[in-house]
Amino acid sequence: MWVYLILSLFIFLIGTLGLIMHYKNFIFVLICLEMILLSINILFVSSSIFFDDLTGQIYSLLILSIAASESALGLTLFIVYYRLRGVITIDSINSLKG
Repeated sequence: MWVYLILSLFIFLIGTLGLIMHYKNFIFVLICLEMILLSINILFVSSSIFFDDLTGQIYSLLILSIAASESALGLTLFIVYYRLRGVITIDSINSLKG
């Protein structure tokens, strides 16, 4: 159980540090968010196995489906934006007014 807890914490810290360090690049932001969500899933599944309960595995499946749809939608928007502007940076998107 402790191995999975430490692994989950390590992946969560890598994702958080990557999110802080690469906040100007959308692709890195999406990858870091996926790492954070996957570390939470590891924690849910390991605690579900440890406590012999299926609730953590069900939550993990729900989080995985939400993360997949978030990534698909985000990447689609970024591809469309890149085709229109030619660059993907947070600075260029902040200049947009809607």
